[in-house]
Amino acid sequence: MYSSPTSLSGVRQGRAANSEIRAYCRSGQLFRERYKILRVLGRGGFGVTYLAQDMQLPSAPLCVVKQLCPKTQNPLSLERAKVRFRREARILASLGSHSQIPQLLDYFTLNGEFYLVQEFIHGDTLAQEVRQRGRQSEIQVKEFLREIIPVLGFMHRHRIIHRDIKPPNIIRCQDDHRLVLIDFGAVREFLSDGESGVCQSPMTQFVGTPGFAPPEQLALRPCFSSDIYALGMTCLYLLTCRGPIEFGVDSHTGEIQWERSVTLSPHFTKVLRRMLKAAPDDRYTSIDELARALELEPYLDTLSACMNTHQLTPSMAEPGVESGYLTPIQRQAAAIRRWRMRKIARRQGMPRTNVIRGAFSSSK
Repeated sequence: MYSSPTSLSGVRQGRAANSEIRAYCRSGQLFRERYKILRVLGRGGFGVTYLAQDMQLPSAPLCVVKQLCPKTQNPLSLERAKVRFRREARILASLGSHSQIPQLLDYFTLNGEFYLVQEFIHGDTLAQEVRQRGRQSEIQVKEFLREIIPVLGFMHRHRIIHRDIKPPNIIRCQDDHRLVLIDFGAVREFLSDGESGVCQSPMTQFVGTPGFAPPEQLALRPCFSSDIYALGMTCLYLLTCRGPIEFGVDSHTGEIQWERSVTLSPHFTKVLRRMLKAAPDDRYTSIDELARALELEPYLDTLSACMNTHQLTPSMAEPGVESGYLTPIQRQAAAIRRWRMRKIARRQGMPRTNVIRGAFSSSK
């Protein structure tokens, strides 16, 4: 299924093939005796994407036909395009039928050209949502993170780095509102047996989107936390309607200067700040660690009360007692001692102030 043809046609032949498949759209004939080509969905440096119907299945469901036709005659570039296209098909097949990843339906070569058929996701990308409705609130962005984290966790457990997470590559399905991650042409499998957070050995070509890709990916050393950085940049886009190039960069740290552009809660500011760290070791080491940081927020007040010591304020202190730090157990012990010493004082006629001072000095 994944065998490659002996050669890849040049630009002129590619354009002819492109015109040929578009002829199916005009004539209404079935491409490969199966797919009814409806219209062009999009174009990129590596190929053209068509909306089609699978006429061999009941109800003729919509699908996406992606054709490889790179805009280059350079043999090395053509070979890289071929490898990238085959990788996308292999990864989609290996990830199975996760509800947030388009399902691979078919993959074939025809007249020396590559074709990939996958599930059509009907809906708007996050980039389209922002253009139509404007910036999102902190609550909406947190909900976005909770929805997209499971699919990234699924990919990373399969040792796959997406490398091109950005608003145009995330679609909100119109039918059930689930978020679907698309465009797996940039993915890379992590083949090292080392720890999951360690960056890979250098590659030969940058793949990704400048601005959304972190420094180590630009240096051809992507790692799992590279996806976390791109996810943070996506959050920043949703919050501000501004792309990466619209933010300044700290010349000393290389980090994006974004905190004056949006007002967030202290906890989420801390989370986003760590997602966007320039050095991968300073970010969350895994997508699961990021998920735990988000889940922790509702319990921060309770945890703070449990973990911190308390100061004895003047309103809490008894007359003549200097305020200081006491743990809950110390305060309870002091209260018991005060009660006992007041009881003794009533019997012996001792002044009340001396009784209280004695109770606190005993508690230290």
